[in-house]
Amino acid sequence: MKILAYPNGIFGATTYLAYDEKSLEGVIVDCTSSVDEIEKEIKNKKIKLKYILITHGHFDHVYCVAKMKEKFQSALVMMNKDDLPLLNQVPLQCSMAGIDEIKVPCIDGLLDENTKNLTLGNTEIKIIHTKGHSKGGVCYLINDVLFSGDTLFRASIGRCDLFGGDYKEIEDSIKNKLFVLDENITVYPGHGDKTTIGYEKKYNPYFGSNY
Repeated sequence: MKILAYPNGIFGATTYLAYDEKSLEGVIVDCTSSVDEIEKEIKNKKIKLKYILITHGHFDHVYCVAKMKEKFQSALVMMNKDDLPLLNQVPLQCSMAGIDEIKVPCIDGLLDENTKNLTLGNTEIKIIHTKGHSKGGVCYLINDVLFSGDTLFRASIGRCDLFGGDYKEIEDSIKNKLFVLDENITVYPGHGDKTTIGYEKKYNPYFGSNY
C-alpha cells in the first residue's frame, strides 16, 4: 500500500491518500486541504477512489470533503453515526474558530466496528471506534497501518475539552483498543508526525510506564 500525506491543512490537519498498488483502488482519510494536488495524483496514477473516510466530525478534518466529493462523485463519504451531531455543527465550529463557513459534506454511508466488506484491494479496512476526542471518533486499520485521526498522536493524545470529549473515554480507547494492537503498526495521526504503537506504549507521557 502506498500512502501519501498532505499535512498542510487548516490548523495543521493532515489529509491522507492511500492506495493499493496492484488494484489501484484508493481511499482518502479525512480531507482538509490540497484538493487540486490530490486530484492530480489520483488522475495521473489512475487511482480508483472508493471512499473518503472521516475519522471524526471536527471542521478541520472535513474542511474539503465536499469539494473532493464534487470531483470524485463515485467515492463514498463514510463516518460513524455518533459524530453526525458534531458534523451538523460545522458552521458553528467555523464561527467559533473565526473562519469562513464551509459546506457540510453529505454522508453516503455510516460505519462502525461491525461494518464488513470495506476493502482496499484485497485488504479489509477495519473500523476501531475510539471515542474520547469525540463520541463518534474512529480509527482505520489497514494491514499494519493505523489512521488514528485525533485519538492518538506522537507522544500525545487528542484534546478532550471540546463537545463530546471525555478523557476517561479516550484513555480507555487507547489502552484497550489501540495498545492491544501489534507494536509494529505504523500510526498516521490527524496532526503531526507518524509514530508506532510500540513507541507510544513506551514513550507517550499520558500513560506513564504502564506498558
